[in-house]
Amino acid sequence: MIPASGDTTLAAVRPFLLLSTRADDHAAESEYESFRRFGGLTADELHQVRLERVPLPALDLDDWSGIVVGGSPFCTSDPEDEKSEVQLRVERELAGLLDEVVARDMPFLGACYGVGTLGVHQGGVVDRTFGEPVGAVEVTLSDAGRGDPVFRAVPDAFDAFVGHKEALREPPPHAVVLASSPGCPVQAFRVGDNLYATQFHPELDVPGIVERVRIYRDAGYFPPDDVDRVVEALRTSHVVHPPALLRAFVARYAR
Repeated sequence: MIPASGDTTLAAVRPFLLLSTRADDHAAESEYESFRRFGGLTADELHQVRLERVPLPALDLDDWSGIVVGGSPFCTSDPEDEKSEVQLRVERELAGLLDEVVARDMPFLGACYGVGTLGVHQGGVVDRTFGEPVGAVEVTLSDAGRGDPVFRAVPDAFDAFVGHKEALREPPPHAVVLASSPGCPVQAFRVGDNLYATQFHPELDVPGIVERVRIYRDAGYFPPDDVDRVVEALRTSHVVHPPALLRAFVARYAR
């Protein structure tokens, strides 16, 4: 439920808003719970709007501590004539929202799909040059990342879960690149002081990515018959640090 503008019940703690685009109910619900749990938020402190179901409602950004965009089966770089009407609507709505969010330098965190939405909005180039298969990769912070107030919550190098068909080939000219991996030069970036995007998934632990792999086994991220091999590799991964970014983002911007 979207709180009404000026609702006095939000005076003490303004919630964060999670914008989701996953048509699978299980995936959407799991995504919400992952962001809520790893962000240290209660159900009242994280609201979700499923944009694949309903248009983005009118928002008063003063009602929110920050905006979070989760992952998506949509690819920003797909040819326009191959995108569904729902995807085209979602992209228009997110672009309009980002006009205001960027102008205000409002706290924003985009995970995976957020790289495409914020990156393209700010003049970056997204294509399939640096896609990465589903798995754990080593992410290394840049000098700017090591000094960033949110990214200082993680080590200089850490493992994170990825799985994406597209990525930033060229970051926005004014963006600050915060992290990279061997196969993807832009694993995280910042625009202004308060807008962040990560290519990796800070909301996923091992059970979370195994669940998501099973949900999306037929979505083209790997041959469907390879699902057991992919899951076995994921189960041996040691991914523990990325959720600290969610906690740091919430701690910095909750108001």
